[in-house]
Amino acid sequence: MSGHSKWHNIQKTKGAADAKRSQIFTKIAREMIVAVKQGGSGDPANNSRLATVVAKAKAANMPNDNIKRTIEKALGSGNSDDYENVVYEGYGPCGVAVIVEALTDNRNRTAPEVRHYFDKYGGNLGATGCVSWSFDQKGVIVVEKEDLDEDTVMMDAIEAGADDMEADGACFLIYTAPERFAEVLSALEGKGYVFANAAIEMIPQNYIKLEDPDDIKNMEKLISLLEDNDDVQNVWHNWEQE
Repeated sequence: MSGHSKWHNIQKTKGAADAKRSQIFTKIAREMIVAVKQGGSGDPANNSRLATVVAKAKAANMPNDNIKRTIEKALGSGNSDDYENVVYEGYGPCGVAVIVEALTDNRNRTAPEVRHYFDKYGGNLGATGCVSWSFDQKGVIVVEKEDLDEDTVMMDAIEAGADDMEADGACFLIYTAPERFAEVLSALEGKGYVFANAAIEMIPQNYIKLEDPDDIKNMEKLISLLEDNDDVQNVWHNWEQE
């Protein structure tokens, strides 16, 4: 990655999340409802997808009461929420690859909105698969270094089932297979680790750096509008931010 700080990109996203915590909790709750319905169980031990979302919720400091209420709502017979997973792929300014993950109850609303954002800010929505081939899906657990010993963290991560770990600035990045994310997170939590961020992410295989101020401004606006959309769960891109 040519010296690119991967946590720097994650940190930008996390900063935005901290500023809009209520919105983030709402989106995680929607994801949790879908996980319960599709997995057929409100018990994370018997529903791997729910376990992954609960791990993500805890890493985002979502209160346990919120998690419990959301699962109960999903299990309730009166719950009529009906969301489907939709993934949009396209390009931002200068060919920056963008993946938009959405949970929507109305594709006819969400698709035109997403397309409008791309068109307005110098990009274009593409066909399914046009950029996802250049990303790898991985669980990413971020631990701030503080006074932690790198060798100890590495050993604990590997013992917990992680695939790899690397130091990145002031943090350690621990990578897992998506299906082992919740298991590794739980094991590390049991060892007393506190997480700065934890989620299953789409990791770019390469990055694009924008030089023109207008391109940078358009890219920032595109990401901001996508993230503010209630139907959009995650926005992944390969823009190398300063």
